[in-house]
This record gives sequence, structure tokens and C-alpha cells, in this order.
Amino acid sequence: MTRHPYQRLRAQQFELPEVGISEEDNIRSLHLGSPTIQSSMNLDNPSELVLSYSQAMMGWLLFQDAPAHITQIGLGGGSFARWLAEYCPSTVQTVVEIHPQVIAIAQAMFDIPEESDTFELVEADGADFIKTMRGGTDVILVDGFDGEQIIDAFVDVPFFQDCHTALSEQGIFVTNWWQGDKRFDLFVEKLRIVFDDQVLLLPALTHGNIAVFAFKGSPEMQLEKLKKRADKLATQYHLDFAHMVHSIKSRHQHNGKVLQFTPA
Repeated sequence: MTRHPYQRLRAQQFELPEVGISEEDNIRSLHLGSPTIQSSMNLDNPSELVLSYSQAMMGWLLFQDAPAHITQIGLGGGSFARWLAEYCPSTVQTVVEIHPQVIAIAQAMFDIPEESDTFELVEADGADFIKTMRGGTDVILVDGFDGEQIIDAFVDVPFFQDCHTALSEQGIFVTNWWQGDKRFDLFVEKLRIVFDDQVLLLPALTHGNIAVFAFKGSPEMQLEKLKKRADKLATQYHLDFAHMVHSIKSRHQHNGKVLQFTPA
């Protein structure tokens, strides 16, 4: 695996939240300075995506086959790392996490993969690190919260521009936002500017989270093809991709045949 060169571009300028762990009904969860659950793991089935927002974030598979390389910004409890290692074992993962305690606890208590030719874990500022990847990654997964709200640096135009540059020709930017955030529409507007309006929204089943996809290339927008692909993916990955297509349709205009990026 090619290791990406990295050098911190600026000093850390904020206090990192304390990391907490809880367990209930065989589900182990990670918290960052608040009762809010950041990530959860089923102790009987560690690769399962327990939280609905994490399932929704896998909706990018509707538009791209298993990629050669994925960059994750924010490790949390390692839900994506475990799932991808199980279901996309040939995909190379680079996971970037700024919080050393999160890394230590994820390694000790959340069964994340060991570093290998297909799994690289980097302790770094994700907004800085992504600047080093120019066309070198196929999917960017961003799940960066501080325990109360999303990290400001991950919802601004310079970061979106750096992610656009980092993506390969048909690359996809994926992030998790909270619809109840009064800045949500502003976040979407900024992302649309950078990605030429090629943005789709997929509401999660619960809790008001929305998976947001921004496309550097031209994704498949024929609804019949997406529905057929959803059926195939559901068998392969054991997630409800048919409902994902329905949820995307609910947020975007379409004529019954072709999905549009325009919000409904």
C-alpha cells in the first residue's frame, strides 16, 4: 500500500473532548464529552452497522462499485473500518483521527482492523491531511463531530475544495449531517458550489441524520437502474438499499424515470 505523505500544517488549536464508553443490550457505544452516541458496535456481530446514519452513509455504493481506496475522516468506534474490512476486503482504507484517546480506545475495545497493506490509521487533523491526497482516493467518508456538533472546518468551502481535489475522476464525497442544525441548508449550498450542484441527500431512518453525497463525476441517475442495483446490493451487503433509493427520491425532483439533483 502507498503511504500518503503527511506533515501537520498547523498546530492543534482546540481542547479534545473526553472519550466515554457505555454498554447496553450487548451494544458497546462511544461518546465524546456528552451522552450523545458517536458510534456503536454489536459485540456479537462487530461488522454490523448498528446506527441508521452509518447505514445511510453506505448509500454511495448505489453509485460506485467497491473502490480501490477510501479515506475516512473520523475514526469514532470504527464502524466503517470494520464494515469495509468485512464487505470490501480488497479496498485500501486510510483512516484519519485527530484524537489519540479515540484511537487507543478503538484499538482496545472496538475491534478495529490491525494496520496492514489494506488498513492505515493516521493520527492527524483530517482537514490538513486531505490536502496531501490529489486524486488519490475514490471515496471520502467524513464523520467529524466533537460531541455536540459537527467540526466547523468540515463544513466550509476550503475543505470541500480540498476533498474535490483529493478525489479520483469518479470519486464521491460522503458526510453525515444533522438536519436539525440551523446551518444545514448553508452547508448544502456550499457543497453544491464546489461540486457543481451534483449533491444528493439521503435521510437516515432515525434521529434526523442525513447522509450527503457529492459527486466529482457523473453518477447513474436512471431510477430503474438504481432500483435494480439496490436489489443486487442488498443481497451482497445486507443493507436496505431499496429504501435508500426511496429516501433519495423523497428529497429530490424526478419524472418517475430520471432522478435530479434539484431538491424536491
